[in-house]
Amino acid sequence: MSERKKRILITNDDGFEADGLHALRDALADLGEVITVAPTLEKSASGHSLTLTRPLRFVELEENFYKLDDGTPTDCVFLALNKLFADRPPDLIVSGINRGGNMGEDITYSGTAAAAMEGVLQGVPSMAVSQVCRSHCDELPGLGYRLAKQAVHDLAAKILEGGFPLPERKFLNVNIPPIAPEECKGWKITHAGRRLYGNDAQVHINPRGQEYYWIGLPRLDWHPHPHSKHDWSDFEAVRENYVSLTPIQLDMTAYEELECLKGWIQ
Repeated sequence: MSERKKRILITNDDGFEADGLHALRDALADLGEVITVAPTLEKSASGHSLTLTRPLRFVELEENFYKLDDGTPTDCVFLALNKLFADRPPDLIVSGINRGGNMGEDITYSGTAAAAMEGVLQGVPSMAVSQVCRSHCDELPGLGYRLAKQAVHDLAAKILEGGFPLPERKFLNVNIPPIAPEECKGWKITHAGRRLYGNDAQVHINPRGQEYYWIGLPRLDWHPHPHSKHDWSDFEAVRENYVSLTPIQLDMTAYEELECLKGWIQ
């Protein structure tokens, strides 16, 4: 009896036409049956959001490739598991390849990370993959996602062959430095760093004289982190030309503060 073919669900938050999504499809094509369900529109920074106030519709573009009409990345995973994998769940969910990094607290904003979060909530091994940019991702056409494709292929193959390395409700967050494959120094297991945030919101006036705001992109800066004395953060690894691999857990309880809070409330 032959071994069953592996099934991989992929999605993203940049939309179904994004170059990174198609690079991901190419990277995983030889590992099994790749089924794509992606948002119709860009859903960057949508976080772990489900659409509850309107119906959603699968639009089949070609075999094993669907866009979810105005859905979020979380919608894509949730509904794909319900509709397309009702017989058996996928062996792996991969979200990406995101255009831009998802490091530090950006993970909480990220639709890319949220899709992997939904995957592990549903009991499926999942990872989020992001291509870090130096500035507005202008260098990506020249890089062609080559290092990201190589890294995600190697990781997916390792997972499909040997099993997922993390327990339930934990996913892998992968960030790729903006370099060619031959410049990469290897892998670093990292913790999530501490992003240095600004408050960039540009104000403009539309043709009718009404004021509107456009939230800007923060610089890729970060604070020193107490854990950095012993381990690498995702920011540090990417800066030093390593692929960053961070285990992320969904339980955000600050356990070390429980006793302090008990004393405070008395």
